[in-house]
Amino acid sequence: MGDGVGSSTGDGIIAATTPRGRADDSGGRDMAPGTGTLAFAIAAIGGVVGLLLLVVSFTSWRFGAWIPREQLTTGLVGAAMAGVAPGLLRVNAMFLWEETRSLFWPVAVAVPGLFAVSAIHQSDLALHGGADGLATLFSLGWLLVLLGLSVFVLIAFVQQMLEPALPPDPAVAPLPGWAKPLLALLGSAWLGAGMGLLLGPSFWGRFVPWRVSTLDAQALGVWSLALGVGVLGALAEDDLARVRPALTAVVGAGVALAVVLLGHAGVVDWSSIGGIALVVLVGGLLATGAVGTLLWRSARLAP
Repeated sequence: MGDGVGSSTGDGIIAATTPRGRADDSGGRDMAPGTGTLAFAIAAIGGVVGLLLLVVSFTSWRFGAWIPREQLTTGLVGAAMAGVAPGLLRVNAMFLWEETRSLFWPVAVAVPGLFAVSAIHQSDLALHGGADGLATLFSLGWLLVLLGLSVFVLIAFVQQMLEPALPPDPAVAPLPGWAKPLLALLGSAWLGAGMGLLLGPSFWGRFVPWRVSTLDAQALGVWSLALGVGVLGALAEDDLARVRPALTAVVGAGVALAVVLLGHAGVVDWSSIGGIALVVLVGGLLATGAVGTLLWRSARLAP
């Protein structure tokens, strides 16, 4: 797109744009090419692998990077991966780092985090036997791909920080005041659950309302931590226009997690503290996605 060519922005305003596609008088930091490439790669790989794990969880096939105590764990890991993929695909439609960082930070937690817990517990992976040949190959690929993507995350972040930055523009659609304490509570709850499962799996794993191993608990902890970082990151942005990819990811993750939990409802102890907390946390994600989408649509239609 050449200089001075009109471009329609997300809120319906027509503005002159630079060759990179952003308004030429806007602030903030251009999104680096590596950020968009990283988002697409994780969306493509994570979406396919996540959907596979989600589907497999509803069968009797014990397949995955490791063999969990319950198939529900496989399904939830897959649901998280597949659920955030649509949000990651939206990243390449954005022009500014400020529009993508609320989704970049959860990715920067989830990808290296999953690699770390998988590497620490590599003796429990299907790579070391106890599963069929396909699961063994999948386990090896899991480790290698996560390692490669973890390095890619670091490279993309360095490239992104080297982009020149201007003071960001004022918020286009600030979060309503009543929503901020609710988001803070939801994000802190997911963050706390993730930290507990990741750092103290032998204790906090007892509160997971189905059977989990140490690796199960820590893998779930990584995703809980990432979801908490995402919700709190959106709160820190305080602008619905800048969290559109993250909002899409929240909707996708919430729906996918709910589908898996309902499909495996028989193995969940819903009356336990962990079961009640799980309903509240997943329900909070669904509510956040639904309300956030409605608020953004209202902001776009406002004169």
